[in-house]
Amino acid sequence: SLASTAITCFTRGLDLRKGTEDVLCPANCPLWQFYVFGDGVYASLSSVCGAAIHSGVITNTGGAVRVQTLPGQESYPAVNANGIQSQVLSRWASSFSVTAGTKNTALEAVGRSVSTARPSTGKRPKKTLDKKAGNKDCKADIAFLIDGSYNIGQRRFNLQKNFVGKVAVMLGIGTEGPHVGVVQASEHPKIEFYLKNFTAAKEVLFAIKELGFRGGNSNTGKALKYTAQKFFSLENGARKGIPKIIVVFLDGWPSDDLEEAGIVAREFGVNVFIVSVAKPTTEELGMVQDIGFVDKAVCRNNGFFSYHMPTWFGTTKYVKPLVQKLCSHEQMLCSKTCYNSVNIGFLIDGSSSVGESNFRLVLEFVSNVAKAFEISDIGSKVAAVQFTYDQRTEFGFTDHTSKEKVLSAIRSIRYMSGGTATGDAISFTTRNVFGPVKDGPNKNFLVVLTDGQSYDDVRGPAAAAQKAGITVFSVGVAWAPLDDLKDMASEPRESHTFFTREFTGLEQMVPDIIRGICKDYLDSKQ
Repeated sequence: SLASTAITCFTRGLDLRKGTEDVLCPANCPLWQFYVFGDGVYASLSSVCGAAIHSGVITNTGGAVRVQTLPGQESYPAVNANGIQSQVLSRWASSFSVTAGTKNTALEAVGRSVSTARPSTGKRPKKTLDKKAGNKDCKADIAFLIDGSYNIGQRRFNLQKNFVGKVAVMLGIGTEGPHVGVVQASEHPKIEFYLKNFTAAKEVLFAIKELGFRGGNSNTGKALKYTAQKFFSLENGARKGIPKIIVVFLDGWPSDDLEEAGIVAREFGVNVFIVSVAKPTTEELGMVQDIGFVDKAVCRNNGFFSYHMPTWFGTTKYVKPLVQKLCSHEQMLCSKTCYNSVNIGFLIDGSSSVGESNFRLVLEFVSNVAKAFEISDIGSKVAAVQFTYDQRTEFGFTDHTSKEKVLSAIRSIRYMSGGTATGDAISFTTRNVFGPVKDGPNKNFLVVLTDGQSYDDVRGPAAAAQKAGITVFSVGVAWAPLDDLKDMASEPRESHTFFTREFTGLEQMVPDIIRGICKDYLDSKQ
């Protein structure tokens, strides 16, 4: 009989060349890493070994499988079987089925292929791993909303697919890079594939090539609203803290209204770009409901979010500038909320009057405020300084870029015990902690926590901090004099000054501090 080919856990149906092929699956493939689409008949994007385990032909100990190529299907169902959850996929160009194979050369082949089964052993050359990770500097979850209307027609639709494919490749799609999906706008919107379906440029390119032209009116407004509401759910693969982007391609003009869709997208925190191609002709303009449709749909009418190409021909030179825009996360104004766009520095009194057990309550308060924010390398950041007569930076803004790490760093702060020089501590923090981030995109906040009278002047240092663009909240406990607290706080002082007799009262203040930070953030954006 035929000699079997040893394959890896990740070999897909479309990687096999023959109509019928005998293959050998390795043992111990990580089940959760399998991508499988369908049940019994699997889309050719599926992992062969994953499909074989899913259908019960083999177990996770590996073995021989016969793969039969089949024509494409209209849809592939999601079914949970043998520890693998297969996924839904609509319309794919080719499929395969799996049956038990012949075991002639099974042993030596399985022996050979176990080393390829686990890509995480670190034995692989570094290069392939990086390619899988993609361009880590480009933080984006992108829906390409392509024009599938009669306006564009089949021929230009194909040119549009080529352009979207080139953009997808240049973005550097990967597990840690950008993720993309495609929605086709025509009479009714159709999600062609989601963010979670592919994490490699090759697969995305293949999926774009397979897209069929739908035709119909260009109900772009309807499609934009639908995409903003439905596409970016966590179960469809949207990632927390990564900017959501819709790139709308428009050939000519939309048949419906875009204004409402633009409002919905902004409410959902989605950044809308419009790529317009071939402006409407004079007679077409009479049919356009609203000539200013681009300005009303984009995230901000500042020129950054609209992009024009004169025709679908010779578009290669337009690829790179568009990709550069899509990868500049600091420009994604519609993703910015107070939760992901602030730096919060905590200045913590470690003087001897606080005491060890109350110091724990202070740290709990700091944790509970920090917990409310989306902390990441492109999101909000937190820093902490403890002071007595001396100051100690516990951690700076760039030391920890995830919420887990920040919370664990707060937990491990050790109580210093000593005197109280709050003014010096504010100057130290302004210079050393806020200095390095003062030109960054985030808005800066300082929360000063103290339980007593400062030995030095607080008014001068606090005014200097505010002049440097830092909004100061003062939180006093026990013997902290109200005058000091007010002197440190930003205007309006009433809403930036907090006081409680007991350390246990700090807990009730947490929501007020968070609300105060968000209110100031929003006011600064007006």
